[in-house]
This record gives sequence, C-alpha cells and structure tokens, in this order.
Amino acid sequence: MLRVARRIGGPPHEGRLIAGSLVLSCALGRSGVTRNKREGDGATPAGRWPLLYFYLRTPAPLRLPWRRTRPRDLWCDDPGSFLYNKPLHGPSHLGHEEMWRNDQLYDAVGVIGYNLHPRVRGRGSAIFFHIATDDHAATAGCVALRARDMARLLPRLGRSVALLIG
Repeated sequence: MLRVARRIGGPPHEGRLIAGSLVLSCALGRSGVTRNKREGDGATPAGRWPLLYFYLRTPAPLRLPWRRTRPRDLWCDDPGSFLYNKPLHGPSHLGHEEMWRNDQLYDAVGVIGYNLHPRVRGRGSAIFFHIATDDHAATAGCVALRARDMARLLPRLGRSVALLIG
C-alpha cells in the first residue's frame, strides 16, 4: 500500500507518498484532494485505488504489468465519447492526453484504477502516477514523483499495490 497525503500547511498540491519506511515528496492536483472528482477540476481523487499497470518509455525493473509507450498512444479524456477514460491510438479527433511526450513526465506512467470499472462520464479521466517536474509543480489531478524517486520506488512495487489517497 502506498499512502498519499497532502502536506499540512503547504499549498494544496504538495503531498507525501509513504511506502513502508520510504517517505517521498509528491505533487498532487492543483486543487488538492477531493472526494467529489469532476473532469477538469484539477483535483486528485481521494480513495483507495489500485495501480493497474505502467506505460514505460524504456524498460525498468518492475513486477507490475507494463507496456512500452509508443508515439501514437493516447488516453481519451472526452466525456462525450464512449471511449472516455480509456487508452486509444492516434490520431484522434476526440479530446485526449498524449502518452508520448517530449518532456520526461510520462517516461513512467502508472494507470491508477480510478473511474475505470464502471466508468462514469465527467467524473475524471487520465488519473495517473507519473514523473513530476523538478519543482513539483501541480498536476491536473495525478500523483507525481521526481524521476529519481520514481526510479527508487518502481522496483519495490508488487502486483497488488494500491494508492491510498487522502
């Protein structure tokens, strides 16, 4: 179990991720953590969510399922689409998140099992566990770690790992 909590006294997007004895700074959504997640609200959804699998630019030691990220990989964030909150391949006219980026933020992307089974349109999409910016800038609702911290954590993750957020 990975515990994710907002840092008390700081901005709403500053958090801590606790994995056993390992305590790491993390970035959360710009609006902090919420129990009433809505598409585009910039909040990270509170709850216990499984970490299902990873997209990786390059292979890494990992016991969770993973697949290599490809340039055409997208994630639908279009609430009007029946593909809402699902992976797809581009090009696409639907609203989407590009999984292949020119920065390092999606070099390792864990898919968090939020709003997937069942999917409810408008309740939030593309909630990932990914690389943070060097200054831990707020995310759009994801949980993010610095690259060096992600590299330390990935080999420790087992198949049934979950994020407890809030």
